[in-house]
Amino acid sequence: MSTVPPAGPRVRRAEVTDAAALARMRELMLREMDKADVEDTAWLAVAEEWYARRLRDRRGFAAFVMDDPELGVVSSAVGACVERAPEPGNLTGLRGHVSNISTDPRRRGRGHARACLNALLAWFRDETGAHMLDLNATEHGMGLYLSAGFAAPRYPALQLRVERPVLDHGI
Repeated sequence: MSTVPPAGPRVRRAEVTDAAALARMRELMLREMDKADVEDTAWLAVAEEWYARRLRDRRGFAAFVMDDPELGVVSSAVGACVERAPEPGNLTGLRGHVSNISTDPRRRGRGHARACLNALLAWFRDETGAHMLDLNATEHGMGLYLSAGFAAPRYPALQLRVERPVLDHGI
């Protein structure tokens, strides 16, 4: 007689119905980076709508999540294809961007983020034409990304924040 092991956490590709969970995982990540205003929750509804819209694009966008039987989604990794101008060795110009790798503090240290990242990297490799993947690393995630093969770019990224007046776009 064979026994079935108890259902444990598993990685799966996120569906549109996971949009709220992905917004929650993003909030968790941003709070830990001191980027999320804990008083302002209006952005969560906008983020949920954004994820729902993007998750419908199964060719250019993917998110992988870890389900926990008790807590629901406890870890995530998100990726998007970005079109750039063609270049030698990449005639499509297609690149990938990895983001929102986050794990619920109650389930950290169990390999969930690594499992989600590995699933995302397999998606990029097997289902997209992306030749290069970019990500912005926090100090906390640096070891994971280096162990997955990410390295510092030859030309460091710079940013410029464009100051704009606050406009209400119905959001």
